[in-house]
Amino acid sequence: MRGTPKGNRPVILTYHDIGLNHKSCFNAFFNFEDMQEITHHFAVCHVDAPGQQEGAPPFPSGYQYPSMDELAEMLPAVLTHLNLKSFIGIGLGAGAYILSRCALSHPDLVEGLVLINVDPCAKGWIDWAASKFSGWTTNIVDIVLAHHFGHEELQANLDLIQTYRLHIAQDINQDNLQLFLTSYNSRKDLEIERPVVGVNEMIAKTLKCPALLVVGDNSPAVEAVVECNSRLDPTKTTLLKASATLGSFQHKDTVFAQLHLGFCFAYIQP
Repeated sequence: MRGTPKGNRPVILTYHDIGLNHKSCFNAFFNFEDMQEITHHFAVCHVDAPGQQEGAPPFPSGYQYPSMDELAEMLPAVLTHLNLKSFIGIGLGAGAYILSRCALSHPDLVEGLVLINVDPCAKGWIDWAASKFSGWTTNIVDIVLAHHFGHEELQANLDLIQTYRLHIAQDINQDNLQLFLTSYNSRKDLEIERPVVGVNEMIAKTLKCPALLVVGDNSPAVEAVVECNSRLDPTKTTLLKASATLGSFQHKDTVFAQLHLGFCFAYIQP
């Protein structure tokens, strides 16, 4: 927890992507000057997926890592434990998927979502086979980097890539990371569909809360985010394509600080 919950206001709850944890994914962002106005009004609850925190010990042999659905179902217990009523979620990649799954199952707990690089689709068998093959020929750090960054950035932003390479290789337990990656690659389709007035608006399964979808022009997640946008209620969803990569969330501090100032202040009570 960062800060103290303010009355009945929701907290901001973050969930990181594979190869990251709350520190590497969100610390620089929330320490950015423009974000101080938000953290003055909102407490922040950072969630690390099991075993992804710095210095985490390996899980015992035979440990069954939670599925994406099970990770999402852990969040209500987190809120109950911390005596929190609801949240505005900010998730990146796998974290965006987990927060979306939680919002679908527990819409009363989620006031709004900021979803960066979200992929609502199950991993197809071709993708699965490709990832299996790459797992035999490439180390896990390269696989995770390819998840975060497009080909152009892997070639151009060498200093940034090296920073992330060192973090993923040195700060995250590699066995635990493999379990989290496998869980994400085994995700199910969110099975959301766009509600159409007069057709399915009463039965369509979709996010009930306002959602802001964010992706960088060069991100490997562009197609997935556009697909997600096509399945959501257009009256409650905004798609933002940034002109630079979103491989690293804090890489675009200024853009997102302005973005979330507007998004979060919508929930400040007079």
